[in-house]
Amino acid sequence: MKSISMDIETYSSVDLCKSGVYRYAEAHDFEILLFAYSVDDSEINVVDLVNGEQIPDEVISAIFDPNIIKWAFNAQFERVCLSRHLGVWLSPKSWRCSMVWSAYMGLPLSLEGVGVVMGLEKQKLKEGKELIRYFCVPCKPTKSNGGRTRNLPCHAPEKWSRFKEYNARDVEVEKSIKEKLAKFPVPEEEWANYILDQKINDCGIQLDMPFIKQAIRCDEQFRSVHIEKARSITGLDNPNSIQQLKGWLSDNGFTVDSLDKAAINDLLESADGDIEEALQLRQELAKSSVKKYTAMEMAVCNDGRAHGLIQFYGANRTGRYSGRLIQVQNLPQNHLPDLAEARELIKSGRFDAVEMLYDSVPVVLSELIRTAFIPKNGHRFLVADFSAIEARVIAWLAGEHWRQQVFASHGKIYEASASQMFHVPIEEITKGSPLRQKGKVAELALGYGGSVGALTAMGALAMGVQEDELMPLVKAWRNANPNIVKLWWDVDNAAFTAVKERMKVQLGRLIFSYESGILFIRLPSGRRLSYVKPKIEINRFGREGVTYEGVGESKKWQRIESYGPKFVENIVQAIARDLLAEAMQRLSAEGFRIVMHVHDEVIAEAENFDDLGRMCEIMGQVSEWANGLLLRADGFVCDFYKKD
Repeated sequence: MKSISMDIETYSSVDLCKSGVYRYAEAHDFEILLFAYSVDDSEINVVDLVNGEQIPDEVISAIFDPNIIKWAFNAQFERVCLSRHLGVWLSPKSWRCSMVWSAYMGLPLSLEGVGVVMGLEKQKLKEGKELIRYFCVPCKPTKSNGGRTRNLPCHAPEKWSRFKEYNARDVEVEKSIKEKLAKFPVPEEEWANYILDQKINDCGIQLDMPFIKQAIRCDEQFRSVHIEKARSITGLDNPNSIQQLKGWLSDNGFTVDSLDKAAINDLLESADGDIEEALQLRQELAKSSVKKYTAMEMAVCNDGRAHGLIQFYGANRTGRYSGRLIQVQNLPQNHLPDLAEARELIKSGRFDAVEMLYDSVPVVLSELIRTAFIPKNGHRFLVADFSAIEARVIAWLAGEHWRQQVFASHGKIYEASASQMFHVPIEEITKGSPLRQKGKVAELALGYGGSVGALTAMGALAMGVQEDELMPLVKAWRNANPNIVKLWWDVDNAAFTAVKERMKVQLGRLIFSYESGILFIRLPSGRRLSYVKPKIEINRFGREGVTYEGVGESKKWQRIESYGPKFVENIVQAIARDLLAEAMQRLSAEGFRIVMHVHDEVIAEAENFDDLGRMCEIMGQVSEWANGLLLRADGFVCDFYKKD
């Protein structure tokens, strides 16, 4: 036996979507219902555990054997559930995930979606969702079902028979995916990255549950008091209802189409008295959100840690990691100077003091979300991140030498950019000066072909840039970075040529090719980005360009337009991701216990706080494929997670 493909169907009273597989499998009533498997791609067998069948001993031995590869679609689910079922934690080393393989090829992250896009002969059975709802989650007790809270095979034998077919079909579809993708294997380095990702998810990160529960209580108290105030002012049953508040405002001479942040700010300029107070209360209540805290409550496991927060290859356009459950990739920043003191006030239940000392309780709660992540007893967090990683990568890739010199010396890219754009000595551009602000917003908005709209979206007007300065700012940045602009259009031409001529095109460290209906971009690391079913079509700019199929902004599979600057953005972010993955491999090999990573930042749990310097040094090392790239990592030590 060399490999075994499998799929399981399970029952648990814990909500899988909200709590994740680690907590799901800890439920007292968790059990595996069906186990479908195929040894070395032979016939598929289904083990009906509910009706007393047992997984064969040879299959159990294979699951434990580190030399036999275990395959599943979203293999983390099977591995974690089988660990609970067998009572032994299964190492991810010999597990492979066909969902990761699909993502690597630019395909959807669902088994059903992959089957449709690839046009597989055997596809996931469509009634599967209904069968899962029937057998895998608790049911509502009713008179007609005798008041039961769970459906068993005996309650619907025909459905159970169909459920077994569904279980077997999933293995069949998973095998078909591997067969279709066999000529495009995932590099072994990527499987090593997947295994490390699984180890990090298995390790998890500790949550300060007493603090989290108090934060939720504080928010409840705040909302209760402020809603009551709003009721007394407006006389409304539910002053938090947009429709009711709009009606009340209209009755008082203020007709509005929206009550979003901008609309309320406009109204406040002319409002006074009860109107002003009601709008201010609305603003505060709109800020009040404890979704992250409640997500933490849902995800925490018996060991006090949250597991499974990182999705490997979650962004399949670049291969970057994405967040799950608590969504750590979009945590609010913290700017409170007395973060520890504010945190202690919440944790000790001194909510009145919080309201007295701070302008906004919801803002305080928001800024404290990061601090809910804590190291285990006797440890602290070492937090290190790459400095200006995307700016460094694009400068290296494009050969923009003046930028390279900046990173080789003082590293002040905002000041240097302003100096280059406006021909002013860098010494005259100080922190807080208007020119530095312009340099900063230009750097943040314009690296990937952005123009006036990108500057506006990045907050240029709020930073003090005048509207008539926007286009000159775009031109100044592009004139200062001719090699980056050239890279955009060289990449555009390379991708266009590869698709139209069905040929391989080399562009510096990048290789573009068209193979079997896929546009590949080979990165300097050797990893390839995949764009499915590319075509040459007239784009929004009125000229021929590349389109491909992928998951769009609506989260649906659709045809997507792309062009040089967008491809460059994918490439740069993908290279940054490869640098992070390799850095984490080096850190892990040296004994650092990584508990989480967010964007370009790594969080490790450590007893020896002097290791921070070594951690930054390891992250700053450059692989042979990135020769000439100037990397740097900075870090800090903390007793709870925060943004330094």
